[in-house]
Amino acid sequence: MHTTIDSPPPVPAHRRPWWRRRWTVPLGLVTAGFLAFSLPPYLTGDSSLSRVPQPEGFGLHYPLLVAHVLFASVAMVTAFFQVWPWFRRRHPVWHRRAGRAYVFAGVLPAGLTGLVIGARTPFGLFLAVSDVLLALLWLAFTVAGWRAARARRYVDHRRWMLRSTVLTYSIITNRVWTGILIVALPPLQDILFHGDPDLMAWTISGLSGWLGWTIPLLAVEWYLEREVARRGRRTGGAAGMRQERAASR
Repeated sequence: MHTTIDSPPPVPAHRRPWWRRRWTVPLGLVTAGFLAFSLPPYLTGDSSLSRVPQPEGFGLHYPLLVAHVLFASVAMVTAFFQVWPWFRRRHPVWHRRAGRAYVFAGVLPAGLTGLVIGARTPFGLFLAVSDVLLALLWLAFTVAGWRAARARRYVDHRRWMLRSTVLTYSIITNRVWTGILIVALPPLQDILFHGDPDLMAWTISGLSGWLGWTIPLLAVEWYLEREVARRGRRTGGAAGMRQERAASR
């Protein structure tokens, strides 16, 4: 057995500098780019610039939508710092402050306003059910994570907050699915939607709404379960080695 002189041992993941985390820079850039594109129309106070049509007979829709967008933007920015291992390790005080901002100035007001505007979406019942369920789960996961941190159950806190963060960023995956469906479905408009453009728009909105958060949430659940299984194998292996050493004495 030999080692090569010019190949240093790999750096443990928890000691890697922030730029060695492959997802850190892309996530930061995607977050900044998404907010730079999505936020400005809602800072003007001009409802004609809204990217969401106003439902008839609900005058509060636009102000609630603006509030939802602003609070959700706070949630997205603080979520990035919450899941950034280098920031969490090097600046624990600011990690806790960002966490409080994420919960109380981000998710809670964004989730509550999202419940209302989601229930009154102009794109039909299929999307309304998705929006309401998403808002309820977002609120529940976030509160569960906050309570776990207060109780110093940090493993549970991390798991709940990963679920919450995935739902925070699901607006981005929603837009990705919207783009895919806008390209894929129009050629089938006459076959599937009998030439009705409104029906196709409702279908695209509903499908992208559901796919935007269910698939990422399933992915993070798979990741968390895989992490538990990997930890169990390590624990089992260590216990077996201890038993072998005790038997050999």
